[in-house]
Amino acid sequence: MKVWFIVAVFMLLNGCGVALVGGAGAGGYYVGKDKRDTETILNDASITSSINAQFLTTKGISTFDINVDTYDGVVILQGEVASVSIKNKVIRICKKTKDVKKVISKLKIKK
Repeated sequence: MKVWFIVAVFMLLNGCGVALVGGAGAGGYYVGKDKRDTETILNDASITSSINAQFLTTKGISTFDINVDTYDGVVILQGEVASVSIKNKVIRICKKTKDVKKVISKLKIKK
């Protein structure tokens, strides 16, 4: 039960709230409008959730400052981080995550 709660929180933080709140109807609509197959969509959501879970347990990384999107195994990072070393740490975490094919970083350093 605890694991599902954590997954639900991550999905809500990553914009997947419609699928959770709207139920199967909203999720079915989303899948119907996406060019990816259902398995790929679920795998991408799993990658995003896994990365955010790792961020939560890594000192210096704020999940509220980094947006993680995954499409066909390609992770796109946007937002701001405190330093170059944190940016590099974020990218390393993403690259080591299962099923990630590529990481595109659009992260900026806070001034």
